[in-house]
Formats: sequence, C-alpha cells, structure tokens
Amino acid sequence: MTTHTALRSLLLPTLTFALLPLAAHAAPQWIWSSSKAGDNDAVWVRAAVDIADPKGVRVQVSCDNECEVWINGEFAGRSSEWSEPAKVNAPKFLKPGNNVIAIKGQNHGGIAGLVARVAEGAKGGKVLAESGAAWKLTGTNPGAGWEKAEFNDAAWPAAVVTAKLGDAPWGDVFSGGGRSGGGGQALPADQLQVLPGFKADLVYAVPKSEQGSWVSLTVDPKGRLIAGDQEGWLYRITLKGAGEPDVQQLQTQIKQAQGLLYANNSLYVSRNGGASGLYRLRDTNGDDQFDEETLLRKIDGGGEHGPHGVILGPDGKSLLITGGNHTKMPMPEKSLVPKLWGEDFIIPRMWDANGHAANIYAPGGWICRTDFDGKEWTLVTAGFRNEYDIALNALGQVFTYDSDMEWDIGSPWYRPTRAIEATPGGDFGWKSGTSNTPEYFADALPPAINLGPGSPTGVVSGLGAKFPAKYQHAIYVADWTYGTMYALHLKPNGGGWLADKEEFVAGKPLPLTDVVIHPDGAMYFLIGGRGTQSALYR
Repeated sequence: MTTHTALRSLLLPTLTFALLPLAAHAAPQWIWSSSKAGDNDAVWVRAAVDIADPKGVRVQVSCDNECEVWINGEFAGRSSEWSEPAKVNAPKFLKPGNNVIAIKGQNHGGIAGLVARVAEGAKGGKVLAESGAAWKLTGTNPGAGWEKAEFNDAAWPAAVVTAKLGDAPWGDVFSGGGRSGGGGQALPADQLQVLPGFKADLVYAVPKSEQGSWVSLTVDPKGRLIAGDQEGWLYRITLKGAGEPDVQQLQTQIKQAQGLLYANNSLYVSRNGGASGLYRLRDTNGDDQFDEETLLRKIDGGGEHGPHGVILGPDGKSLLITGGNHTKMPMPEKSLVPKLWGEDFIIPRMWDANGHAANIYAPGGWICRTDFDGKEWTLVTAGFRNEYDIALNALGQVFTYDSDMEWDIGSPWYRPTRAIEATPGGDFGWKSGTSNTPEYFADALPPAINLGPGSPTGVVSGLGAKFPAKYQHAIYVADWTYGTMYALHLKPNGGGWLADKEEFVAGKPLPLTDVVIHPDGAMYFLIGGRGTQSALYR
C-alpha cells in the first residue's frame, strides 16, 4: 500500500493544518470510543487531509450501525447499513490543500466500529487517508458546529482501534459491501458465552483463501457434515472425535448453497446465485461423489434476500423451501394461502428513501412445499421479509425467524426481527416501504416473539440433541449481526404459541450462519458469511 500522510485536526480556528507523517498500516482500521461498545453509543470523528487535486477523490465510510458524513462542513452522504458503505464522490466538497472529514457514527446494539478511506479513483487507487489511531474521536456530543472546518477539536482524544479492514465480522466492506476480503481469526471456544452445564468446542477454522466462508450445513447418513460456501463450493467434513476433521471439497458443479438437506438418498441444494434453484445431487455409481446433478425447479432470485433454507417436511416425504422477498415465487401449482395480494392503502405508500425493495410487492418472502422429485409445488405460507431458515417442533409445526428492515427503526411501521410459527395458509403481512401490516390487524398473524434488531440466519429444533428435556423442545434461532443464538421455549397460546427467549450461545464476534443437530446428540453450528472468517463449532 502507498505510504500516506497522517491526519491531525485543527488546534485553533486561526491555525492552518499541520500534517505529520504516519506509519503505514496494512489497511484502514475500525475505530471507536472504546474497545467495548455500548448498545446506544454515538461517536463524532474528525480528520484532516491534504489533497493536491480533488478531481477523482472518493470518500468511503462504513459504521456498524449507521453514519453521516460531512466534508468541509457540508453534508456529503450517509449509510444506514454497515454492509452498504457511504460512497461519496467528493470533488464538489473538496478544495486543493487542507480539508476536514467529519463523521457521526451510531451503534444500535452489540459490537460497533467505524472505518473510512479517502482515495483517488472509484476503486481506491492511491490512498490519501484512512481511519486509524491518528484520527480524533469523541463519544461525548460536541454540540453545534462540530462538523465545520474551523471547529476547535484540540481537546478530543485519539480514536481507539478495534480491528482492521477485513477482520470479522465485517470483512472488507469496501469491496462489494463486505462480501469479499474478510479474514481475521475464528473466536476461540473458551471465549463463547454458553449456559451453565454446556460446553463449546471449536471443531474447524475454515481457511478462507482456500474454502471460502460457509453459510449452510447438513448431515449425511454416515454422520459426515456437508457445508456450503456462500460464493463457492460444497465441502464434506468427516468428524474425528476431538481431532482435526478431514475436510474435502465435493466434486460438483453446483455452488453457492444457502440451503442443504440430505434426504431420500440425495443431497438437496438451494442454490442462491448464478443459476438459482432447487437441485438434487445423487451418487449413482457408488464412488462417494455426486455424479448426477438435476435442477428440480428454477427459482428467480439471488443475493441476501434470495432462495434460502430447505428442510424435510413433517410427513418425511416432502421438502419445505424458503425464499426472501427479492425472490419471485417459483410458480407453485397449488396454494394454501388465499391469493389476495392487492396493495390498497388508506394512506399512500412511501417507498424506502434509499430504494431498497422499491417496486417489490406482496406477498414477499415465502415457504413452499414440494415432493422429492420437485414436480408439484404448494405455497404454504407467505408475507415475510427475509426468512433464512425453517425448523419443525415436536408436533411438526413450522417455525422461522424473519428479518427486520433495520433502516425503519424508530418509525411507526418498523417490525423487529421475530420468530414465527409459519401457519399453513398464513400471510404475515410484509409489504415494502411504509406499508407493513401491523400484527394487531384482524387479518394479520402475530409472531411467537419479537426479538428486536438483528440479522436472522439459521433455525433448528433441539429434537435429537442430548440436552436436558427443556432444551430438546426449544427452537434455536441464530442472529448473524449480534452473534447470538437464542433458545426459544414455546408455550401454548390459544391456537398458536408464544415463546420465552434465552441466550444459548453468544460471542463477539460470532457471525452465526447455520446450525444442525447431529446424530451424535451434539449441536454443530457455523460462523461466516459476507466473506468473513468461517468456522465450525460443536
């Protein structure tokens, strides 16, 4: 990386900038006011940068959870999602010579951090400045005018460095919204928070440069695990007690699995990306590799709101598969849900100001049922935003964990992440923009529990685990953003269920993706996704 100059704020309004040499580091650094963030922390950041020619200069800023950016006192941009950084084409705000970059960052719970880079060119050619310990940062509201170039920040402390760009859980957010890059180390098992009586082990730290970042998991009849890299291939993990497992890449053409299920002597793959769809893989010649790969049904969708989990149906003879709200329904031949998806409103809808899910209409995310050959599909339930996975309780009822629209926090139409009994024939009322159906409407179905902001991923039932009875009957839901897996303890409520939550596993960082109960009675779960460091835990 090109050596660059350090940044220093104005000492007095009448003084010019004094730019001092800064030792180069490998990447921009994530900074905050302390090494341990508070759930509602706000930070104010200032840095000075000397620019000879503003033409082509670009400023990139990401903050977990949101940020606003000023350049020389003028508002320049914002980001409401850390995985989608603010990217400012900055020449109109800059001048030759000394400039001030000012950023306000806000946390909404869990870990926090802010990272920034000032560079020439859209792809960050010559780096002019990047966040680090030389930047000024305060966690105390500095009052009006703090973003202006003449503001005196001499009393502000230096920023606290918490990670470098590429570290988990954020990955390289400046290379495709955190989907590439990644890195860091898997969190040691002794740093996980587990309930008394439970013990966690780190089974395998995934070499990211070779095997990617794993987001899906299943078990084959021989007790071997099969995992899917979000952007890459399938891997088979042969467990060896307390020793290092044997991990081999499967020789398949299918990749990008966000749902895996071994059933009916077949591996079913919900592919998300490229040729998205539900696939069936078979070993027809007994060589322990899948030589037959069949597309059962094409699914029009991709990305983080694309096709997701696939599980065995409650009858043991069918499949259930999910898709997020950016995924078109796969032309089901039947529907248990009344097809009454008109969007008539008393108050006109406002689409999201950033354009997210604009012109995407109800019924949104869906769960379908199909046979083992994928011939006939039935829409079971719909009205979700982005449910990643599903699981069955002891009665064969379907549960899922639906995502919130994090940019809507504080608005009347905000719906938190929520665990739901996905009742057959139900519609859970997702609509884009301001128009979600509130759960108190007569034609809406309520959740079992609201869980607040987060990023839902894996869901599994505790059935089959060698756990105390209470935990065998729990439904487990994983939150990628805040690194927490909840055990949900169900209790009857009329014709449905309510749930009490209990933190079952947590870690910082612990970007949870998928979870299974193994025939050996243990729970296995993955971390990874968005290019972050991946690992398998037991």
